Amino acid sequence: MATNLVSKSNTVSDIWAHFGFEADDKGQPVNLDKAICRICRTEVSVSRGNTTNLRFHLRINHPVAFARLGRTSSRPSTSGQQRQLGVSEAFARGAKYQSGSNRWRALTDSVTRYLVEEMVPFRTVEKPAFKAMLHEFDKQYVLPDRKFFSQTAIPEKYLSVKDGVIQELKYVDYFSVTADMWSSVNNMPYMSLTIHYLSANWELKSKCLETVFTPESHTADNLAEALRSSFQEWSLDERKLICITTDNGANIVAAVRKLGWTWLNCFGHNLHLAVTNSMKTEKDGTARAMGVCRNLVTAFSQSWQKKKKLQKEQVGHNLPQHGLVLVSCVLNFESTFLEKMVARILEQIPAIRRVLMDDRRSQHLIPTWQDIEVLESINAALKKVADFTDALSSEKTVTASSVLPVLQLLTEDILLPTNEDTELTRNIKQKMIEVLKDKYSAPGSQQLLAKASFIDPRHKADTNSQHDTKDALLEEMLAMPEERRGIGGGEAAMSAAVAGEGEGESASSSPPKKKKLADLLGKRRAKSSNPVPIRIRADTEVTRYLQEEALDLHSDPLAWWRDNQARFPLLSKVARKYLTVCVTSTPSERVFSAAGNIVTPLRSSLKPDKFNMLVFLARRGRPPEDFVLGAGGGGGGHQESRQTP
Repeated sequence: MATNLVSKSNTVSDIWAHFGFEADDKGQPVNLDKAICRICRTEVSVSRGNTTNLRFHLRINHPVAFARLGRTSSRPSTSGQQRQLGVSEAFARGAKYQSGSNRWRALTDSVTRYLVEEMVPFRTVEKPAFKAMLHEFDKQYVLPDRKFFSQTAIPEKYLSVKDGVIQELKYVDYFSVTADMWSSVNNMPYMSLTIHYLSANWELKSKCLETVFTPESHTADNLAEALRSSFQEWSLDERKLICITTDNGANIVAAVRKLGWTWLNCFGHNLHLAVTNSMKTEKDGTARAMGVCRNLVTAFSQSWQKKKKLQKEQVGHNLPQHGLVLVSCVLNFESTFLEKMVARILEQIPAIRRVLMDDRRSQHLIPTWQDIEVLESINAALKKVADFTDALSSEKTVTASSVLPVLQLLTEDILLPTNEDTELTRNIKQKMIEVLKDKYSAPGSQQLLAKASFIDPRHKADTNSQHDTKDALLEEMLAMPEERRGIGGGEAAMSAAVAGEGEGESASSSPPKKKKLADLLGKRRAKSSNPVPIRIRADTEVTRYLQEEALDLHSDPLAWWRDNQARFPLLSKVARKYLTVCVTSTPSERVFSAAGNIVTPLRSSLKPDKFNMLVFLARRGRPPEDFVLGAGGGGGGHQESRQTP
């Protein structure tokens, strides 16, 4: 049997995988001049290890096995050594990939993606450990230097991705944008611009377009020029713009009005103003109590000994193992974190007192009973409000249609005084109601948000001025350009163009088909029937839409419109318009989180144009949730919250 054969020792040729020698009782070869084929048991003469006869036998009698020689080694070397490479194979393995070859491009593109998406410095490619790692992965790849990635690879990738985005936006029906200002770690001023729109399949899309360097004075004229320049850079049609969402800064608001665009103030900023304005007075003790609260959190965040003692006291008082919430850079969206900070202080007050009592230098930080009462009143007013900012900050779900229902819930339910409320809690709630009503009192904002609510099948019955909103939407449907009354908008135009090309090819290559009876009768019906006037069609659609049962609040309105757009061809076009509106400037805040991770103290000399490319590519490669508010460093417009332990 071939299994009783022993292999020749110290061999390097793969031909010996198919031959062996008969063995004696001790397992040693009997005759080294007679090799035996392991496949057919035929004896083949060999002289002093010459393999010519072996190869001839294999080629004539076993061509399949012969064809595999040189591709894979079917047996391990008996000496434990690796198979010796041929001259040509060794030369091929030692040769480096040519710059520009497919393999070289693929590897270089992977390194470029790593630099961009992980937001690491260009100098990473020159670090010995990084170069050694890549050399271990593929010894034939020569890694370019940092200059290549900075001046060639990144700009080429940016232009390639940018061209793709411009082509995609060209066929969008409508879009909304958000903008905000930010200062980097080296005090360089930037303005971000994000765009939001619906795909042909009713999916909400969000993209960061630019992080523009704005060194000039931030006057309304300069900001208006920067915004218009960004629109031209991305070939955006202003006629498709529904609105721009920003904060309440006088300069940016004046710039938007100068451009003649519809403006919507950020819900997060409005809620923040409502909270902070309600706690500005010194008479009720809110300013002092909040100062004590901040000093407490700062003291624990800067002392590891206090943190350790706090954890010990938490166990002793049977309290949750929670850290104190630190709010720094007191700016946008603070209401959410203020509530968390105050609630956490009240939760941990027994342990906090015990830790501070043991430290004479910190005893002045212990809150008085008056401070605790004020904090409890503040917490009672804020605890049900803070979550609304997070709920309306999503980039993946429809938010504009929920603003009016949320405002109605806040002003007519949650913020209404109760019998259990203290006088301070009532005052805070009343001031918050006044600020929120004032911020959304503008007729333009009211009309925009009312249309968004009306067109959302979840909230269509919640609109107070339903009759006026219905009339306004009917007028919009009648004034809609003829090409947008079809069933696909810009995407339909693109699909029709592709379909038209296909029809032209098939018409020239295939014979005409026989007409069916339905085709013949269709001509008769077309001649005898009169088209339904557009006004009647629009009114019928709106009436039928209102008669539909309201959608469950947990359902997706975009999925409903995707399934029902054929039933409401005119109304669905209006839905595509208003459901794209983003009601907070959180997308721009997330851009700054990415930006803060790119412009670090070690990269403070990064040029603005390169910085813009890196932010754009980093935001494109990762989902919005990866960029949490407060994740990066920076100046104005950026805010951070974290736990101290």
